[in-house]
Amino acid sequence: MADAAMTIKCEFDGYWREPNKGSLPAKAGVYCVYGCTYDEKAKKVNLAKLVYIGEAGDIKDRVANHDKLDAWKKQLSSGQILCYSAALLAPDTTRQRAEAALIFKHKPPVNTEYAHSFPFDTTTIETSGTTAKLVTPFTVKKDATD
Repeated sequence: MADAAMTIKCEFDGYWREPNKGSLPAKAGVYCVYGCTYDEKAKKVNLAKLVYIGEAGDIKDRVANHDKLDAWKKQLSSGQILCYSAALLAPDTTRQRAEAALIFKHKPPVNTEYAHSFPFDTTTIETSGTTAKLVTPFTVKKDATD
């Protein structure tokens, strides 16, 4: 069977700071969790590091009730808060494949699944929007390991 290569376009929107995470979209997609600082005077988020990448059928609900929230917070340095960005994607297989590729490429410290192997066919990810700390474009091949 031929390799079912796929290109997935992820347009990220954000950044939502932790106190505003209730405004995340209640829609399907992938999301990134960052450690950031907020410049009140400039009204600007400054991202320090990518902490976690996930996917969900409802991003708002998943982030609000995530079992790794404490692990995310442990990644923060003094003065940092959590910030989020999201890219709307469906169906489930596309979200899971995009999540896996993003995790494999970026290796956020709280992710374990997909951090060292990629089980999907060749996948190219093209990101746009609020993509600080994300490489674009990039391609991951099936059974890639690091």
